[in-house]
Amino acid sequence: MSKRIFTQEQINLLQKNKNVLRCSEKSITYHKDFKIAALGQYRDGLTANEIFKRVGFDLAAIGNETPRFCLRRWRSIFEQKGQAGFEKEARGGPGRRTSQKNMSDKERLKYYETQITYLKAENAFLAKLRKRA
Repeated sequence: MSKRIFTQEQINLLQKNKNVLRCSEKSITYHKDFKIAALGQYRDGLTANEIFKRVGFDLAAIGNETPRFCLRRWRSIFEQKGQAGFEKEARGGPGRRTSQKNMSDKERLKYYETQITYLKAENAFLAKLRKRA
């Protein structure tokens, strides 16, 4: 994870760019259409930095290495999942905690049922351990 922190002024400037979905002091979330277009331009021979400069990003603000790292990550996602890989934010990978903010009621119910099942199994295991001791 980058140690850069965006100032409020930089955040406001980044949010004005149509290719930015949202921005916080620690991260930028790019629009899926930009990711797909950037991959196409990269395949056509443009460098990562050129692609980001052409759409108005200040490399001094986001970091000179950021475009290269983004395109590497996006290319990997595209090779594994195609365009569908950009439909939902998946930063953090498989071990990531599930955010409950954006869950539907049905998804939240399934999440809690899974948690209950896990905790019951854990309690049963601990009870067996206590009996042995």
